[in-house]
Amino acid sequence: MKHVIRKEIERVLKDMGLVRVEFTIEHPGESSHGDYSSNIALVVFGEFEARNSKIETNSKNIKLKTPLELAQEIVKNFKFRISSIQQVQDKNFKFIDRVEVAGPGFINFWLTKEYLFDSMIRIIKAKEEFGKGGGLKNKKVMVEYTDPNPFKEFHIGHLYSNAVGESLSRLFEAQGAEVRRANYQGDVGMHVAKSLYGILQQFRIHNSQFRIGEELQKLEKESLNERIEFLGQAYVLGAKAYEEDEKVKQEIHVLNKQIYELDPKIKDIYLQGRQWSLDYFETIYKRLGTKFDGYYFESEAGEIGLQLVYEYQKKGVFAESEGAVIFPGEKYNLHNRVFVNSLGLPTYEAKELGLNKKKYEDYPFDASVIVTGNEINEYFKVLLCAMEQVIPEVAQKTKHIGHGMVRLPQGKMSSRTGNVITGEWLLDEAKRRISSKFSEMADKTAEMVAVGAVKYALLKSGIGRDIEFSFDESISLEGNSGSYLQYTYVRTQSVLSKFQINTNNQKDLKLEIGNWKLEIEEENILRLLYRFPEVVEEASGHLAPNYICSYLFELAQAFNLFYQKHKILDQNVIPNLFRDPQHSDNEMLNRVQHDKNKDDTKRFRILLTASVGQVLYNGLYMLGIAVPERM
Repeated sequence: MKHVIRKEIERVLKDMGLVRVEFTIEHPGESSHGDYSSNIALVVFGEFEARNSKIETNSKNIKLKTPLELAQEIVKNFKFRISSIQQVQDKNFKFIDRVEVAGPGFINFWLTKEYLFDSMIRIIKAKEEFGKGGGLKNKKVMVEYTDPNPFKEFHIGHLYSNAVGESLSRLFEAQGAEVRRANYQGDVGMHVAKSLYGILQQFRIHNSQFRIGEELQKLEKESLNERIEFLGQAYVLGAKAYEEDEKVKQEIHVLNKQIYELDPKIKDIYLQGRQWSLDYFETIYKRLGTKFDGYYFESEAGEIGLQLVYEYQKKGVFAESEGAVIFPGEKYNLHNRVFVNSLGLPTYEAKELGLNKKKYEDYPFDASVIVTGNEINEYFKVLLCAMEQVIPEVAQKTKHIGHGMVRLPQGKMSSRTGNVITGEWLLDEAKRRISSKFSEMADKTAEMVAVGAVKYALLKSGIGRDIEFSFDESISLEGNSGSYLQYTYVRTQSVLSKFQINTNNQKDLKLEIGNWKLEIEEENILRLLYRFPEVVEEASGHLAPNYICSYLFELAQAFNLFYQKHKILDQNVIPNLFRDPQHSDNEMLNRVQHDKNKDDTKRFRILLTASVGQVLYNGLYMLGIAVPERM
């Protein structure tokens, strides 16, 4: 409907001979101001004032002196156009109820009751398809997210990236795009060298005459979680030694080179540890409901990036500096960055260059979105600038999204010191608290609620903002939480379990609304339901899953208020069509009509409940959140 109104306003402006401008159509903060409101008259008038000219329309050569007069003229022409359209489409169905001018020149639009009822029925018929659009139809989008590093913990920053990336992927799919989910993992670099040093040191502690193969076989007998804990301890040990001992630092640099070369001395331990990490990450992805289509590794991207840097160094894009090769970002009002270090090894920057070339070769996308923490926003500006010089066709289609940091009472994360807050711990702790608070809840349900609580807490604010994570708020069945939305959905299903709707039976879906007066709580829900496709489109276009969160929370609040104030299922409202000899015919007709009205109200409220449940389900899916049938 938003697009219909915009299109017709633009045609009115064209008919009136007025300038084409950018204007807004939005939902007013107060329902008394309509379903939509536009600032078109104020914008057009402001444009003419800026030109110091008067507004004259084509049709009647009317001189308009104020935005209010212009708004009134636009409304007059708009009403004529809409009336003609509605007459052609369906004389008995109108979607615009009225249009009015307000304040200094705003134009407010009200939708008809018929349109609101029709939207409710469309939701029930469309089911999981409701909310989807075609704005990205036939487009290929690659979304890279999560990006954990083997040999290191999967921390809550990775959890945040996963929540954002998965939700964006689902939003793009909802707009008709073909989406490829990609995961880029740092399987080479100093962090791996530090880990390997730590592993070797731990082997020596246990056995001074250790053999790598034997030690690996012993570890293989441990559980996956125990092996991952071992790798985490090894990294902390190596990182600490690297900073405190210059001799160890040199040893780790040697290890780093050996890893790139897959030296036989360390090949087995490197490949085994890498596989343990990858296996562990898969257990978390499964828990989060994410399935990647492609995995990329620094070990593969590094060589491609190295070749690109050397090739374009000859063309003047990169320059030598103190034995290294840099991108001179200062030429572009950015900062210089090293792409190849003095040892001839590619840095993260060169690897990213190779990665993006490889991704485009594998999957020629129309758009690529990369989700990372915002601490590397400045780094990505330099990277994208370098890409513009080297692979412009890829750079122009690539967008970097930096999400904020997650903070808990324990303080800032640091895997270097070992005080890292892992993603698994956060999920487990949420589940533990939910199970403790709701002891009757099934384990499978507690898991679903825990994952939903964490994901929603990460998504409900704007992506770039830092988050203060609160367990109490996140697992509460009241307030703006994933648990609250899941609980509201379960409430709708509880009602519907007592009344089966047959969506193929027109009788179940037909309502004779006539002069039916809606309760304010019912109307408020109807005036939210039809907006869902708009919200999905805007969330996808602005890369903002929080739009979905805000909308779902408002819808859940509206439904729960309605649920508290009005009966939905009342077993005493079944119409009595049998003649009662103790009453006159008129009394009997009145009673039958009264009972019929009650039955229509019951059916309407069941349909309203079903449509709310469906939108909650669809919206939570787009956030990557599953919903239980019972809680």
